[in-house]
Amino acid sequence: MDNLPKASIESMRRVNEITGKQVPTFSSDMLDKDVLRDLLKKHKILCVMHFAGLKTEEESCNKPLLYYKTNIGGTISLLEVMKEFGVYNMFFSSSAAVYGSPSYLPIDEKHTVGGCINPYGKTKYFIEKILKDNCTAEKQWNVVLLRYFNPVGAHVTGKLGEDPQGIPSNLIPYVSHVAVGRLKELTVYGDNYDTPDETEVRDYIHVVDLAQGHVAAFKYLEKDCGCKVFNLGTGKGFSVIDMAKAFETASGKCVPYQITGRCEGDIASCYADASLAEKELGWALKLDLAKMCEDLWRWQSNNPTGFRPDS
Repeated sequence: MDNLPKASIESMRRVNEITGKQVPTFSSDMLDKDVLRDLLKKHKILCVMHFAGLKTEEESCNKPLLYYKTNIGGTISLLEVMKEFGVYNMFFSSSAAVYGSPSYLPIDEKHTVGGCINPYGKTKYFIEKILKDNCTAEKQWNVVLLRYFNPVGAHVTGKLGEDPQGIPSNLIPYVSHVAVGRLKELTVYGDNYDTPDETEVRDYIHVVDLAQGHVAAFKYLEKDCGCKVFNLGTGKGFSVIDMAKAFETASGKCVPYQITGRCEGDIASCYADASLAEKELGWALKLDLAKMCEDLWRWQSNNPTGFRPDS
């Protein structure tokens, strides 16, 4: 279910094509309880995979009420309807944003949370608190909180990938849009950080490895786990310049860039300790940085305007 504010239903048609399955798809909003009730009446739901929400950090600073209403209000609406129908299993797509500016690296799940630097991160933190409190109060709930670091890449077929419209808010789609000619150059925000090349360092994980983390989390829910938290990242940090160069290698294209000032609140480095997920979920990384860039370039070069051929 998706209300499609920034997505295309074409992506689901391609999922059906790749898998040979017909996935029931609904265009609606989780704030609408009547729609949620109708879905749970018609389908036997074992587990809810909760990815819904707005996710642009800069936009969240300009429209905080929209983010709080959509992300937090929508989650409460969803939980209330799940309870009505006796559905108590969920995993939630949280974010490394809950950690704020890290006090040590790599970041493990014991790191303090809540020092978020924008409303987007705060919504993830507040939702985590809501889910934890709910599991404490009502023992029938089983929830896995998955803290993503920076998902990149695309499906190996080149048929499924990230399709931001306008200027992307995330680095790697921005790089791929420059490489394919949709944008003139990459804007690098700041080159005076305390990092090896003085540009920001982040932990980039292949989206397929991330998806496998969710498969592992689904199996873990069968253990009546209560509420558990796992990082999903690689444990390695790459700078903005590292990523631009890696994408140039994968694509054979030049990625010109210009340096501008820092964005308010940006941190120098952020990368994960994901050993807990490996130990308890049995999850392991299989795809490296070169593969992330290779698969993303296959998607972008095969779909230069994304899912919207007339864009």
